[in-house]
Amino acid sequence: IGPCVWTTHNEVLASDLCLTAVDYFTAEDIVQLHPSTTPYPGGFKCFTCQEARDNYECNRWAPDRYCPKETRYCYTLHVMDSEGNSVSVSKRCASLHECSFTGCAPLTNNGQQVCSSCCEGNICNLWVPRNESNAIFASSSPLRSSTILFSLLLNSLPLNNLNCMY
Repeated sequence: IGPCVWTTHNEVLASDLCLTAVDYFTAEDIVQLHPSTTPYPGGFKCFTCQEARDNYECNRWAPDRYCPKETRYCYTLHVMDSEGNSVSVSKRCASLHECSFTGCAPLTNNGQQVCSSCCEGNICNLWVPRNESNAIFASSSPLRSSTILFSLLLNSLPLNNLNCMY
């Protein structure tokens, strides 16, 4: 397949082999993006935005930059109103510590809810968390997942209460 021209929201995706109209970004759209040289081994990108109106607005205007070397994950924070409609979406590159708390919680007495998630992988934060089922910490490898969970567990324990016997 030749080079593609990608645009969004009811605009045209064009290549030398096809012509298709779309309404939104899909995972398939991301796969079609041409890879570039990474600035360091294992370099990756995340969608990044600060308090966008919704997921579409976040992904549409997200800068195409590599994450800093000290980060390994993509973090998403999604605020919804009482009916589940998006109020704001924020996405960024994150460290392990910044991914310590994922899940959903009530935000205010007016029914707003906030959900956060973290994922590992290049542009893995395409979607926003909407409930406990997808407000999770998703790692790409089982070994890394267990190491992450163990690290998070250790970091959450008060060190002065540990009684270790040797």
